[in-house]
Amino acid sequence: MNAKDTARHVIDGLPKRVSMDDVIHALYVASKFDRGDREIRAGKGVSDEDARKRLAKWQK
Repeated sequence: MNAKDTARHVIDGLPKRVSMDDVIHALYVASKFDRGDREIRAGKGVSDEDARKRLAKWQK
């Protein structure tokens, strides 16, 4: 799906009455999820175990 199609899909999925900030935020989130998905498929993801170790450092 190209960027325009993705934007249309995201916008069409929003409620009828939303602010422009809501639209921009929804597009931003969709973009970040798409990027993350591409990175994971390219083998650039972090394993669950590594993610837990990184998170544990922040929780101390």
